[in-house]
Amino acid sequence: METDSTRRALPLEASDRHSDAMASEHVIEVAGLRKSYGMGAAAVQAVDGIDFHIERGEVFALLGPNGAGKSSTVEILEGYHDRTGGEVSVLGVDPQRLHGGALLAWKARIGIVLQSNTHENVLTVRQTLRQFAAFYPRPRDVDETIAAVGLSEKADARVNKLSGGQRRRVDVALGIIGRPELLFLDEPTTGFDPEARREFWKLIRGLQAEGTSILLTTHYLDEAAQLASRVGIIAAGKLVDIGPVGEIGGPDARVPLVRWREPGSGIREQRTQRPAELVAALVTRLGGEPAELEVIRPSLEDVYLQLIRKTPTELDDEREGVAA
Repeated sequence: METDSTRRALPLEASDRHSDAMASEHVIEVAGLRKSYGMGAAAVQAVDGIDFHIERGEVFALLGPNGAGKSSTVEILEGYHDRTGGEVSVLGVDPQRLHGGALLAWKARIGIVLQSNTHENVLTVRQTLRQFAAFYPRPRDVDETIAAVGLSEKADARVNKLSGGQRRRVDVALGIIGRPELLFLDEPTTGFDPEARREFWKLIRGLQAEGTSILLTTHYLDEAAQLASRVGIIAAGKLVDIGPVGEIGGPDARVPLVRWREPGSGIREQRTQRPAELVAALVTRLGGEPAELEVIRPSLEDVYLQLIRKTPTELDDEREGVAA
């Protein structure tokens, strides 16, 4: 039976990395991906015809509410579920067609950080990392990996005696010990305090600088905005938008809001593409800077919430308008 441990790492049969995949600019390619559960009229369409790719060396965030189809999509890409339809390529191969030694060799090229923690591990941090390092042909140095996730002072502590946030760091260390080409991060900073989250972000940026490609799922939209160059937003099994962080949702979703207190009229607000001009006009008209002046630019979270609240009909109408 598959366990969290076998999902993170499997014994590796001798194999070199595929040169054709290394030459490809896309580490992941998905076309028309579908996944349904159940049979006949009772079948549930968890993933409904999505398309996207991830470029080599980029951090890509797949976002969406619970039940949107994120987990099904990622687990198909990781090779742990078969798809119902569509095409998938991960590091140049289709995980669904791999078996035996070829599957094990492919798994050694990816790293996975699960949502669950290593609660019952009675080994020390160092022992755990040494055990997993032995599964890979070119692992990272164990002590350097422990230092990278901020656990040097806990290297000889038993994992089951660590705090929740420290166990999460062990999970991250297990995900990167094999020096993966592609790293799957599933809610990686759950349980981290704000300082630990920012330290983790530094680690991810360092991995990206080394050339690691990363697929991130997170409910922290500020984390996606900080780490990802592009994001895809999935809702009800469909990819509702995809693009660079600063462009997702389109120009209309990015219009800044100017808010101020108007003497004798209370709080006023106005959306405008030229907030500086509006503020200058207000200063001239009011004879000085308006009270409680704010210029609010929509964040990724604001745009995300707008998108997932739209009905499928509204989204289809918008797509048709763009196509026209």
